[in-house]
Amino acid sequence: MVHLILFVFATLFHLSIAATTDTISAGQPLGSGDKVVSRNGRYALGFFQTGGESNWYMGIWFNTVPKLTPAWVANRVIPVKNTTLLQLVIFHDGNLVILDRSSNSVIWSTRANVKANNTIAVLLDSGNLILQNSSNPSEILWQSFDYPTDTSLPGAKLGWDKVTGLNHRLVSWKNSVNPAAGIYSEELDPSGVNQYLLTTLNSSMPYWSSEMSKHHLVNFTFVDNDQEKYFMYTLDDESMVIRNYLDVSGQAKAYVWIESTQQWVMMFAQPKACDVYAICGTFTICNDDALSPKDWELDDRAGGCSRNTLLNCIGNKSTSSTDKFHSIACVKLPQNAQSMQIAASAGECAQVCQRDCSCTAYSFGDGGCSIWHNDLLNIWQQQCSGISSIDGETLYVRLNADELHTQKPNRRGLIVGVIICASVTALGLLLVFLQLVIWKNKTKFSAGAFGYTDLRRATRSFSEKFGGVSFGCVFKGILTDSTTIAVKRLDQVCQGEKQFRAEVSSIGIIQHVNLVRLIGFCCEGGSRLLVYEHMPNKSLDLHLFQNMTTISWKSRYQIALGVARGLVYLHESCQDCIIHCDIKPENILLDASFTPKIADFGMAKILGRDFSRVLTTMRGTAGYLAPEWICGIPITPKADVYSYGMVLLEIISGRRNSQAPCSCGSDHGVYFPVLAAGKLLEGESGSLVDHMLQDDVDLLEVQIACKVACWCIQDDEFNRPTMGRVVQILEGLVDISVPPMPRLLQAMTGTGSSHLRCS
Repeated sequence: MVHLILFVFATLFHLSIAATTDTISAGQPLGSGDKVVSRNGRYALGFFQTGGESNWYMGIWFNTVPKLTPAWVANRVIPVKNTTLLQLVIFHDGNLVILDRSSNSVIWSTRANVKANNTIAVLLDSGNLILQNSSNPSEILWQSFDYPTDTSLPGAKLGWDKVTGLNHRLVSWKNSVNPAAGIYSEELDPSGVNQYLLTTLNSSMPYWSSEMSKHHLVNFTFVDNDQEKYFMYTLDDESMVIRNYLDVSGQAKAYVWIESTQQWVMMFAQPKACDVYAICGTFTICNDDALSPKDWELDDRAGGCSRNTLLNCIGNKSTSSTDKFHSIACVKLPQNAQSMQIAASAGECAQVCQRDCSCTAYSFGDGGCSIWHNDLLNIWQQQCSGISSIDGETLYVRLNADELHTQKPNRRGLIVGVIICASVTALGLLLVFLQLVIWKNKTKFSAGAFGYTDLRRATRSFSEKFGGVSFGCVFKGILTDSTTIAVKRLDQVCQGEKQFRAEVSSIGIIQHVNLVRLIGFCCEGGSRLLVYEHMPNKSLDLHLFQNMTTISWKSRYQIALGVARGLVYLHESCQDCIIHCDIKPENILLDASFTPKIADFGMAKILGRDFSRVLTTMRGTAGYLAPEWICGIPITPKADVYSYGMVLLEIISGRRNSQAPCSCGSDHGVYFPVLAAGKLLEGESGSLVDHMLQDDVDLLEVQIACKVACWCIQDDEFNRPTMGRVVQILEGLVDISVPPMPRLLQAMTGTGSSHLRCS
C-alpha cells in the first residue's frame, strides 16, 4: 500500500511539472531527473553532470543541442554527490533554493529580498531564469542574467549597475568538467573606457581588450546612462543558436550550432593563447604552433612547472660553482624585468644574477642587462631566421649544475621548469603591455592645469567649504562649463607639498570607477590646489555615524564591494603598486548613485613591482592602523587590508570601532572588533547589524561580511586575504571559513585594554 501511494504521488508530481514546463511554483519542486523548458524550447533548466565526474550541478543548458552544453550554473562552487533527495524548490521564504531533503539543508539560494511568499520561477525564452511575484509578474525579484557564469546569452548585459554596483561579468570554469570559478574574467573596463577586458582574477592583470562592433550575425549595443553601463548583443537571426563564452583557456570564444552537421563551429576566438596572461603557469614557454589545447584542457594549468633540483643557496647567497645557466634562444622575454645598469657585459650580467639567490634568469642585449626574480611568467617562443635572433631574444635560465648535466644530451630540449605550452588563436599580450606603458607615459600628468584665479572664481573665493581633510580644506566650485567640482586647498608648506606630490603621482595617473577622479591641479607660487569630481553624497562617515541618511543593507554591501575593487586596482593593476595608507570612512566618497570612490591619496606610498615592502613613517588614522605599522615593520598592501577590515565592521554596525565604551553593562561596553569576532564565533553575527536598518538585511551577506572583516584584521599579515580574494568572497565566487580570534583582540578581551607587543 505504501509503495502504491508513493507511485501515485510521483506520477502526479511529474504530471504537474509537465503541465507548467517553463515554471516552478510553490509545492511543485523539480527533482533530479526532471527539467523545465523555456516556451520556445531552446533552453532547459535542471540537474546535470559534467564529464565523468560524480558531481551534480543545477543549471541551464541549450535544450536543442544533443551534446550537453551548459550556459549557466547555480551551485558552481558546491557540487552535489547524491541526487536521490535533491530538489529545486520555492522555499518557505519565497526564494528559489536547491534543497537537500536528507539533511533539510539549503545548498544554494537566490537570496532575493522577498517581502511575501507568493513567488514563482520562470525560465524565459532568452534563457534568463527569473524569480517573480506570482500576483505581479512585472516585479522581478531575481534573475540569472545578473549572475552569469562563463556564458553570455543574447540579451544579457555585460557591465555595471550604477545603482547597486553589481558587476555583470563572466568568469571561466576551473577546467572543462569543473564549473567552479577559474582564473579568468571578462568584464567591462572599470577605468571608464568603453571596452571590455579579459583579466586574471588573482592579479586583475588585463591581457586583452576590445570594443564591440557590428558582426554579420550579431548586433552589439552599448548603453551608458544614470542607472547602468553595459554592452549587450542580439542576433540578426533569432533562430540561430550561438554560444558566446569565456573558455578555460582564458580566451573569449563564440560558436554557432550547425544543425545539419550536429556540431558547434567556431566563429571567434581571441586572443592567441600565448597572449593570455600566465596561461601555462610558471617556468614555461608558450608556443602557438605546438601542442593541441586538448592536451591541457582538463588541467588547471596555472600551476605551471617546478624545479626537479633546487638551486644551491645559503641564506641569500648563492654557491656560484654549483648553479649554472642554460640558454633558450628566440623568445619574447617576461615583462617583470629588473634593469641592472651596473652590468656592462653578458658575463657581468650573469654574475649579478648569480650573486642573488632569488634571481632565476637573466638576459643581455641592446637594452643592457635584465634579471628576473622568483617565478618566470609569459615567455613566448618566437620564430628566428638563420643565425640571427632579430625576431627574439635569448633567456638564460638558472639551474642547479647537477640538473644541467642531465640535460646536455638534449641541447635543444626544454630545461627544468620550461616546457612547451598548449595554445590556440590571436593578438599579443606583449604588444598590449607595451601600448599600455606608452599610453601611461604619455598621460602621466594628463590632469589639466588650472590657474589660481580661475579656481578662486569657481569657488567664489573659497566660500563654500565642504570640510577639512589632512593638511587642508575642501571647497565646492563650479567651472565655466557648469561642471561641479571639489577643490582641495592644501595648507602647511612642508606637509601640504608632500601631499600634493603624493596625490598627483598616484591618483593623477590612474582611473577606476571606485577611485575619485582628479580633474586637475594648480601649482602657482605657494598655492597647491587639487581639483576633483564632485561627490554629491559626500563621505561615508556622514551616513554611518552622523545620520545624514540611513544607507540600506543592499547599498552597504555594494559599497563594501566597490571599495574592495578600488583597492584591488591600486594594489594589483597599476604599473606600480599603490598603498593608500589611510583607508577610513572619511576617505570613501559617494556619488549620486552611492557608488563608492576612494579619495585622499596624500599619504599613499608607491611600491615598485620589484619590491615587496616599503619602510615608511607611521601614517594614517588611529583605529585603522595595522599592528606591523605600529611596530615599525616595513609595510605591504596588507596594511590597507587591515584598514579595510576595520571599515567593513563599521559599515556593518553603523558605529565607530574606536567609540568610547559606555558603562551601561551591555555590549556597548566592549571594543566593537572584539565583540564582532566573538559574536561571529558564537554564530550570532546578525546581532552586529546597525539597528537603524530594522532587520531589512540579508543575514547570509552579513555573515560573509563579518567573516571577511575578521580575516582582514588578523594580527599576522600573512593570514589576511588579498583584496582580490576579498572581492571574490564578497561576490560569492569563493567560500570562506570562520576566522580565529586575532591574538591582539584576545588580549584585549582578557585585559580590557589594548596591549600590543612588537617582536
